Amino acid sequence: MRVEAAKSREVPLRCGPIFALMLFVLVLLVPARSVAADCATGPAAAATANAASLDAIAWSPFRRPETGWVIYGPQIAATIATSCPPGSPGFAAALARWQAGQHLPATGIVDAPGFAAMNARWTANRPFVAATRGGACPPPPDTTQLATATPKESYAGKTIQLRADTLMAWRRLVAAARRDLPDLKADPRWLTIFSGFRAPIDDDVRCMIDNNCQGVARATCSAHRTGLAIDAFVGVTPGFGPDSTADANRRFMSQTPAYRWLVLHAREYGFANYVFEPWHWEWRAPAA
Repeated sequence: MRVEAAKSREVPLRCGPIFALMLFVLVLLVPARSVAADCATGPAAAATANAASLDAIAWSPFRRPETGWVIYGPQIAATIATSCPPGSPGFAAALARWQAGQHLPATGIVDAPGFAAMNARWTANRPFVAATRGGACPPPPDTTQLATATPKESYAGKTIQLRADTLMAWRRLVAAARRDLPDLKADPRWLTIFSGFRAPIDDDVRCMIDNNCQGVARATCSAHRTGLAIDAFVGVTPGFGPDSTADANRRFMSQTPAYRWLVLHAREYGFANYVFEPWHWEWRAPAA
């Protein structure tokens, strides 16, 4: 492909600017038509079912009632390796292939059993889940291992500490996101950190105050005690905070370019998402 690209750049010298312009237009249009054709190919009935359930299915994927699966659409699409819209035949076809590979009924329809299988994979990818698999709660890092984010890196000027290696990895991720998404520069809040390392005693106090320990949104043994977990700004709906678990807030976050970029690229920098919370990302240190 590189050789052909090099040859195409030589064409204007031999054939003139008009031919070069026509070739450029073809290069732009052909991939777009191919993607459109792929997304239009697949089980139509399954696509119709997915389009209907996207905003209407009543279920409890995280132990509390929810309506629709649009919040989890980006993660599902990444898992089944498709860029097709969730209500398209192409999406249904990709889902059917994934289901078959997992020895599930290859219906091409998003359902609770298939989602549970995906969620098991997403959960297993979380470094904190791996660290607590034996039942032990990991100790906090020594204070000498912690580094402090700059005011520009933190949300609303909060003092944020993380393990130094985690902060460096996050900086590399943010730099890449800003290169790929220039619009992030328009709002300095994007991908700033509003929660990092939290001492165990602080989480214990907050648990007692909120009277919500070991729930879907609060845990007595928090990933934040490790200094490897980051809560980052990925958007907010007016009237809510950047860590509100209200479905309307999470739905909005799931559609932002920042979150969608993270879903596709964060793993390249060692980060995994707690899918219920679009803002929560955990870093896995490279193997020694």
